[in-house]
Amino acid sequence: MSASLGGKSLNLCHGPKDGFVTVRKRDLEKLTTEVMQLREFLPRVLNGNLIEMLRKAQAAQTLKEHLAQEQEQLRQECLHLQSRLDAVQTECQKEREEKLLLREQLWQSGAELQQQADFCSGLGSAACSLLWSCSARMDTVTNWLADGKLQSFLTVAAQTLESFVRSLDEEVKTQTEDHNSQEHQFVLALAGTITNIAAVTCGRDFLTSSAHILLDTLMRLLELMKPGVFPKLKVLMLMALYNVSISVKGLKYISENPGLLSLIWTLLDDGDWEVCLHSLRLLQSVLLEEEVLLLLGSSLLDPDFQARVSLLTSSVQPSLRLAAQQTLEDLQALQQRRVC
Repeated sequence: MSASLGGKSLNLCHGPKDGFVTVRKRDLEKLTTEVMQLREFLPRVLNGNLIEMLRKAQAAQTLKEHLAQEQEQLRQECLHLQSRLDAVQTECQKEREEKLLLREQLWQSGAELQQQADFCSGLGSAACSLLWSCSARMDTVTNWLADGKLQSFLTVAAQTLESFVRSLDEEVKTQTEDHNSQEHQFVLALAGTITNIAAVTCGRDFLTSSAHILLDTLMRLLELMKPGVFPKLKVLMLMALYNVSISVKGLKYISENPGLLSLIWTLLDDGDWEVCLHSLRLLQSVLLEEEVLLLLGSSLLDPDFQARVSLLTSSVQPSLRLAAQQTLEDLQALQQRRVC
């Protein structure tokens, strides 16, 4: 049998039993040298790559295990979040059903409340309309004063009027407001009753001495209401103030209000001729009392104020035109007295 080693052939002879091979000494030394060289250099080559590969394999295995743990953790979190989502969706559905039920109940309650409000408005309108009619009789007002219940009525009336005026959406409720509504009739009846009470001597004396809050409220509300808004209500409140001004004490109290003349000036620009007319009548009442003139004289002599009154002398309404002419004459007479 022959074999090749180191580029040279070797003759191998096998013995019959021992299996010895005959190799030349030089070849054996060469073989030994090559084996020793391989033994010396092979680990240097293999160990670096092998160690690096083993390190990378170990790092990859560690990363794989870490990723597997993270994946398991994320899976558990996902399951937990899914469970919470299911619970929240169930709760949301329950709340949605409850909300729909509450909305239906709220709608029903709103409808019932509106019915009750309409009933109360109708009842209040009818009751106050009766009071308005009854208050036209002098003996009725006298009886009310004797009963001692008039003060509480006037307190409620002042609060109701103020609440109504302050709740107005004046940008909308100008020409589109239904002046025949029960609510409006109710408020008009209240103001009309106050006006009739002030028309009776004992009634205006009571208002002058015991209803200052009501009188202040009427003037404040007239100032709050914009031009063209509810002229009928303004007229009734102005008539009430005029009736109170017939009493000297009542006129003095009204004149002590620092905003009286500015209020009258504003109302003269209202645009509704009846409001202008009753504003002039209240001004005429002021011009008749000497003590009041001493208090307000300088303001009454304002040329712009007289010019505004003068404009009303050209009104197409005969009663307004006449009242404006009379008021202008009184103002001019006041100016002449001041000059003298």
